[in-house]
Amino acid sequence: MIRGIATVTGLGVGIGAGVAGWSLWEARSFQRSFHHLNILPDGMEPMRILNISDIHLMPGDEKKVEFLRDLADLKPDAVFLTGDQLSSTKSLPSLLRALQPLNGIPGAFVFGSHDYHAPVWKNPLSYVLPFLGGPEKDPEDLPHAAMAEAFRDFGWTDMRNTRSSIQVNNQKIQLVGVDDPHINLDEYPAPKEQEGFTIGLTHAPYTRVLNAMEADSVTLALAGHTHGGQVCVPGYGALITNCDLDTAHVAGVFGWPAIAQEKTMTVAISRGLGTSPYAPFRLACRPEVQIIDLA
Repeated sequence: MIRGIATVTGLGVGIGAGVAGWSLWEARSFQRSFHHLNILPDGMEPMRILNISDIHLMPGDEKKVEFLRDLADLKPDAVFLTGDQLSSTKSLPSLLRALQPLNGIPGAFVFGSHDYHAPVWKNPLSYVLPFLGGPEKDPEDLPHAAMAEAFRDFGWTDMRNTRSSIQVNNQKIQLVGVDDPHINLDEYPAPKEQEGFTIGLTHAPYTRVLNAMEADSVTLALAGHTHGGQVCVPGYGALITNCDLDTAHVAGVFGWPAIAQEKTMTVAISRGLGTSPYAPFRLACRPEVQIIDLA
């Protein structure tokens, strides 16, 4: 009897260790996720765009740096960064080195909470059971002003709570963006009559922002933040979204409004590339950059 219990216990420990090891490996298994969307207005030439989100760069993340540098080989026509680039006050030089090959390609950016403040330890179970959260330490400020200046030097437009436009292959793309809704920094820009193809940018895909973009005639909304659930149950999917979206829409490309039969806007939510340094694992949810071919 004792031997049987010991065997079962050992088996459970072995399975747990195997899952933990796999989830750590999976968190470093960066993917390129390709999507083809026929949503451009008649007369516009096809283009390839990148949705890069949740890099969460830490010192020593050389594999991630090289993965990002290699994205230039895909010949993107535009680059969009949808927030949470940093996880350390020391990571900005590495981030700029990672993105340098994309310098000069038209693009735009918004920020997430982890562009302003470094992560602090949080009980991972508190995402499912909030009462386990407990008090948090005050986070360190990240070099967000210097990062924004560097991105602008790369030729990318700051889209926090504003409207703008960029030229992509001699074609005008309308843009609208908000600062991070997850920490209530979003102030949706005042309505303005606009024509043509419009891309909306937000870090966290809260329904209030997606609804505002859909009402604003945005064609394609880009976001991140959710990490695709980060820890998913194989065969079931994500347990959480870390925002007010349902888990069926935690990541990927889908029509919006989600509950309407007629979809008038397309949403692309990236699973992102990184994790919090205090929860450096993923399960059934590999990190990604979205490559979206528009036609």
